[in-house]
Amino acid sequence: MRLAIHPLTPDRLPALGDLFGDRGPASRCWCMYWRLGAAYRGRPPEANRADFAALVAQGPPPGLLAYDGALAVGWCQLTPRDALPWLERAWRLARVDDAPVWSLSCLFVRPGYRRQGVATALIAAAVDAAQRAGAAALEAYPLDADLTPSASHTGFASTFARAGFTEVARHVRPRPILRYDLKESAPTSLEEGETAAS
Repeated sequence: MRLAIHPLTPDRLPALGDLFGDRGPASRCWCMYWRLGAAYRGRPPEANRADFAALVAQGPPPGLLAYDGALAVGWCQLTPRDALPWLERAWRLARVDDAPVWSLSCLFVRPGYRRQGVATALIAAAVDAAQRAGAAALEAYPLDADLTPSASHTGFASTFARAGFTEVARHVRPRPILRYDLKESAPTSLEEGETAAS
């Protein structure tokens, strides 16, 4: 499978909506959790969707969308950490230091495409995009599959470890803070906006 990965721009919002569907947490949250906290659950999904669409319209793109042909099959939210107010308030994910890191805070793959390399491709593209943006490092907050069976739309620690992320903190046992140092690495994309997934 060859994936095309693109920044989320307003014209790609319908594809993201199709990916999130009309059931399940993604269809209700619209990646607003790290911006609003649990309050997103008390709002109509349409409000979360509208607020997220406004963020996309305002720019810069808040993440990356992976396509298999014309079908969106994966998404990751990718922003400077300080653009996510609730993440800044979460003691479980408290800052490790004052480095101007970016965060890969959400990771979602379409059912039927999981365990096929989509998440790995998105992570690699996120590393490249964060480096091009001048970030010092890219952080992720996945769950440890050895301690919990749920990926909670943040991915599994083992996937990030295979991509070169290392653990820098663990304030609670199931959720490490992983980091990819961008100061000593180089972009790895083969072609702009395109990557292979096995």
